[in-house]
Amino acid sequence: MNEASWRRLEFDKVKEAMISYTVSPAGRQLAERHEPSVKQRQVEAWLQETEEAAHLLGSGASIPLSAMDGIDPFLALLGKGRIYHEQELEQLSVWLTSVVQMKKYMNSKRDIAPTIASYAESMYDCPGLREELNRCLRYGLITDQASADLAYIRRHIYASEDKIHKKMEHALNKYKSSLQESVISKRRDRFVIAVKRELRKQVPGTVWDESASGQTLFVEPLDVADLQVELQQWKAEEERERTVILARLSELAESFSSELFRNVEAMASFDFITARAKLSRSYGGNKIKLSEQPVIRLVNARHPLLGQKSIPLHVELGYEWKQLIITGPNTGGKTVTLKTIGLFALMVQSGLLVPAGEGSEIGIFQHILADVGDGQNLEQSLSTFSSHITVLKEMLDNANPRSLLLLDELAAGTDPTEGISLSIALLEELLKRGALAAATTHFNEIKAFAARTAGCQNGKMAFDAETLKPLYQLEMGEAGESHAFAIARRFGLPEEVMLRAEQLLEKKERVVSESFTEAHNEQNGSAENLSGSEHDGAESSVLITEKSGKTDTETVKASAKSFVKGDAVWIYPLNRMGVVYRPADERGNVIVQVQGQKLTFNRKRMKLYIAKTELYPDEQYDLDIVFESKENRKARKLMSRKHVDGLSIVTPEEEQY
Repeated sequence: MNEASWRRLEFDKVKEAMISYTVSPAGRQLAERHEPSVKQRQVEAWLQETEEAAHLLGSGASIPLSAMDGIDPFLALLGKGRIYHEQELEQLSVWLTSVVQMKKYMNSKRDIAPTIASYAESMYDCPGLREELNRCLRYGLITDQASADLAYIRRHIYASEDKIHKKMEHALNKYKSSLQESVISKRRDRFVIAVKRELRKQVPGTVWDESASGQTLFVEPLDVADLQVELQQWKAEEERERTVILARLSELAESFSSELFRNVEAMASFDFITARAKLSRSYGGNKIKLSEQPVIRLVNARHPLLGQKSIPLHVELGYEWKQLIITGPNTGGKTVTLKTIGLFALMVQSGLLVPAGEGSEIGIFQHILADVGDGQNLEQSLSTFSSHITVLKEMLDNANPRSLLLLDELAAGTDPTEGISLSIALLEELLKRGALAAATTHFNEIKAFAARTAGCQNGKMAFDAETLKPLYQLEMGEAGESHAFAIARRFGLPEEVMLRAEQLLEKKERVVSESFTEAHNEQNGSAENLSGSEHDGAESSVLITEKSGKTDTETVKASAKSFVKGDAVWIYPLNRMGVVYRPADERGNVIVQVQGQKLTFNRKRMKLYIAKTELYPDEQYDLDIVFESKENRKARKLMSRKHVDGLSIVTPEEEQY
């Protein structure tokens, strides 16, 4: 697996969201270390856990997860002879109580979540330890019930303090005129009274402190000194007994170390599984079918980071075709489609439910690689094109039937002619190796490659030509247009710029058309004089196995026969495809429709590309839909019913090549 591709597909954002749903440090560590698996059984187990946890959350009950505050450092010191203090042991007691609650909860949910409920059987709530901790500790302090000796010592402490308090009350009255204020306070753990500095000699005793101004001295009266010494002795005894009790409790906790570690592992697993379920529920995830074959079928799929307002995606890959070439306008959702395909594969292999409908299915992939974005990196001196090549090399190194490869903007970043040739060669090689690939492009040559190549399929992002808005829907089986001019106008480019762009495009098309005509005239219009080298050159641009399954030799032989209306043919002078409008006449001239224009070529100047029977299997299909304009078809239908004054059908003149 490739972490750079994960970031390009935004899997890191999904993972961060999953991590944020954990409530304990141990659960967070599991989430941070989690990666997609290539093992079928592991993925199936993860998906089962996540689905069951989602059902638990959906049932309305709150899963009693523990934040396990202080438990990790506590366990880290187990077995090292540490004597834990009261707060640490009380945290252990609270956590063991949460273990009891989790066991009871999971035992009551076996019908909803049998798999993860069984995990609670490995937990042990250590009743002996838990009861002893509850008896000896309360509110972070050792109770008098912790030991008989501690209770005896504390009774003497209470009695000594009571005697001292009475003596101090007597001293307040006795030395009232010498006091700064009539208050008993403590300094250095000794009971003292506040005496004015100038009257110090009137109050016999020991000075333990003075005020910041120096005007007040804190004096322990002489007649309570012996009682204070006795109190300090009892407190020292209390501290020794406290240490004995804490050492005993710490030793008891260490005797359950294996059970405590096992409890932490189980509680962390529940936390992690629940985090996956919470994330899956946040975007309406479902458990989809996990296929043993490397295939993808997404029905009503929504990108999890876009929310419920995103347009559902329907896409297939790996069943009837290994490659999907996605075309359409910019801002139409091509890149989002690629990211959705790759992200869903990563999420499923991570045990996450995905927002897709019934009928969706995904297989397990060993490699999921994506080339999305321009990839420029100044520190590594990577240009847009060189970054693409770096990723493409990695794809070729890992391409196999269990690879999912996603390529955004094929042939981008370099000369289009060379980029297109390189892209087609790459797609051919990936097809040969059986890898699943989805790619986006704007180039007609790559669209044509997908149309004529077995194992490839075109798909387009729908676009509303009237509103000039993308529909963000993938339509399989067709190649789309870029609609660059329409989108540019929609985003407010100046009209003079758009008009100039259209003029330049018309000029370019006219120059190309004239160059084809000149090339044809130089050959004296004789199709029979076409040299073998010309045939080789023309055929070299389309040396790809066609969807009909015919070899290039068979196709060339077929091109010598008469064509029928509706056949798709490859036109050598134009180096592109057209559809036969009128079969060859006595001179061998065929009228072909190319981009709405009717052009005439000699039949030897073209070859069969896709037979009409494959393009239009239905014999009753009305080919006028292909060749006639919408206006002419309406007019013809109206004229067949009645006479309409002024109504006529205009047929464009054929151009001779």
